[in-house]
Amino acid sequence: MTQPRAWQRMLSGRRLDLLDPTPVDIEIADIAHGLAFVARWNGQTEGDWPYSVAQHSLLVEDLHERMAPGRPARWRLAALLHDAPEYVIGDMISPVKAAVGPHYEALDARLAAAIHIRFGLPAQLPRSVKAAIKRADRVSAWLEATQIAGFSTAEATRFFGRAGARFADTRIAPRPPAEIRAQFLERHGELIAAMDRG
Repeated sequence: MTQPRAWQRMLSGRRLDLLDPTPVDIEIADIAHGLAFVARWNGQTEGDWPYSVAQHSLLVEDLHERMAPGRPARWRLAALLHDAPEYVIGDMISPVKAAVGPHYEALDARLAAAIHIRFGLPAQLPRSVKAAIKRADRVSAWLEATQIAGFSTAEATRFFGRAGARFADTRIAPRPPAEIRAQFLERHGELIAAMDRG
């Protein structure tokens, strides 16, 4: 009996094994394209375009820096790539992730480690870096919830904390996937160049 296929062919031509991903099969163009077409909030956002994981990732990277200016480029890159595994496994809202359980988390962790290694980051990020990115992620969730996902301020604060209110002047408007894909690739290139400079 043959085993079910566990790989996906990417637009770059790479064949990514989802159960045993390797850094050599990771391409930033595939990540940027995939994330630009994956909708956050299960697509339940206002606007004429879906709010993509790529646009969310750009916001998290920006907030990560604004919350503590001067972070090294490598940790800003980690913030940009914090949801990168979703380019192949999609985005699930937290209640669904909890229902799926540890199998989703394990798949996400394997993909994240391969992505990190591919772009010069440690497979496992330091705990303090993960915590800082998570704080920026929660602020972005508050902003998205109150501006484009239909949450009241009180409801968003109950789920995501009150830190987002400090950044309420940050405006979110879903944009076309091609535009976001290009911006994601440009930002990735800038951060890689900054890392190379030291």
